[in-house]
Amino acid sequence: MIRKSTRAIIIRLLFLLVLLYALAMIFPLAVAAFFSEKDMITGFGLTMVFSAAVSIPVLIATRRTSPRFTASDGFMLVFLAWVAACLLGALPYFISGHGLSFTDAVFESASGFTTTGASIIKDVEAMPRSLLFWRAETHWLGGMGMVVLTVALFPVLGVGGFQMLKAETTGPSKDRITAKITETAKILWLMYIFLTALETVLFVFAGMGWFDAVVHAFSTMATGGFSSRNEGLAFWHSPAIDWIAAVFMLIAGFNFTLLFRLMQRRWKEVWHNSEARAYCLVIFVSVITCAVSLGFSGRKPAEGLLGNIRTAFFYTVSILTTTGLGTTGMNLLTPLAKGVLFVLMFIGGCSGSTAGGIKVIRHVVLFKQSGNEMKKIIYPKGVFSVRLDNKVGRKDVVYGVSGFIFLYLILLAISTLVVAGSGLDHISSFNVALISLGNIGLDPGMTGQIEIFAAFPAYVKWFLCFIMIAGRLELWTAVVFLSRDYWR
Repeated sequence: MIRKSTRAIIIRLLFLLVLLYALAMIFPLAVAAFFSEKDMITGFGLTMVFSAAVSIPVLIATRRTSPRFTASDGFMLVFLAWVAACLLGALPYFISGHGLSFTDAVFESASGFTTTGASIIKDVEAMPRSLLFWRAETHWLGGMGMVVLTVALFPVLGVGGFQMLKAETTGPSKDRITAKITETAKILWLMYIFLTALETVLFVFAGMGWFDAVVHAFSTMATGGFSSRNEGLAFWHSPAIDWIAAVFMLIAGFNFTLLFRLMQRRWKEVWHNSEARAYCLVIFVSVITCAVSLGFSGRKPAEGLLGNIRTAFFYTVSILTTTGLGTTGMNLLTPLAKGVLFVLMFIGGCSGSTAGGIKVIRHVVLFKQSGNEMKKIIYPKGVFSVRLDNKVGRKDVVYGVSGFIFLYLILLAISTLVVAGSGLDHISSFNVALISLGNIGLDPGMTGQIEIFAAFPAYVKWFLCFIMIAGRLELWTAVVFLSRDYWR
């Protein structure tokens, strides 16, 4: 059972986050005012007023609570915070009156915050610009994590700050840039803001308008996939824009702690990192395979060989980082290239990145453990350990990764069955389950997913909302509440 003192601090921090979600709507509200979108001014305004009216009295009533709680309390707070974000973020969609039911609004909001990018809006260009901005901003906030932002802004969280950060960030290990967790969170967010701003400027120089540039910078840096255009990046037919997006997706799928090490010119530390080397190797092999496959298929784009390399590179990083953006239809890719992309959907980006999926480091651990198991067959009395970053890894990491993979496959199977129960064929059901759990959300031009998701009954959409949140929070944070031991 949860102690009263713990319950009070969880309630306080939860409503503090709700207030932050509301404050984040200032930016789309300003966009609505700039473009004179009166219905959206009402939608964002009412949501902000409602949030403040609910949060401020609770914050005042709980102002004397102690900010200390355990790891299990951190799991509960983070899960509830993400549920609250998805519900609150849905209100502007619903209140604005643009044909979205509350269930559809929550689905779009959950897909945004979890950086899945699966959408049920058939014509995004017909939507108000402020709503498209909010849609992309939910990507951006969810990419790095609202809880990480809260830890950065409120050092008063103290000991509980690390418990919250550990429950939200991705990967089997949680590295700190500095000894203080608040300083680590600040550095991560400053890097995130700088890279987003840089990408926005580059998009503008490449031919995008400022609004489209900001939306796509939010989307790619968060590895989300939402676009302000029905055709996505294919709208511009610009190799420069494709290269910019691909490079920043590559960066966003990299471990942000290692990015900071690169900025500090600590090259050796990054080079000896097992996950970083595996990430680069997977990209290199996949790009070469896809490019060669496209070359031998007789496909002759305007840019020739460079065009095939660009297409291969773009799709490789888009799928591996679980962004899901596309530049051309999937029908233009060869069967081998599609097979490579399908395999990448099971890998994901690096731990400590904005990418979803299983994560590269878990595959590295299992690959090395598989090698150890083969060695034991040859040398039964031998003692072998998994080495990560040229160091002997902890045995509990192997156990944790094995448990995660098993749970991932179980949830994937259950999700496939639930979706298939709505009448969808088994192949499409598996595809929907995979892109939801892995937060991949493939581009509509690649899968025709808008029609699929829009046709689902309400119970499937609510279930997929939970699956998307579970995938974003590395499964355990979301499913731990199903354990009887937790409630003891």
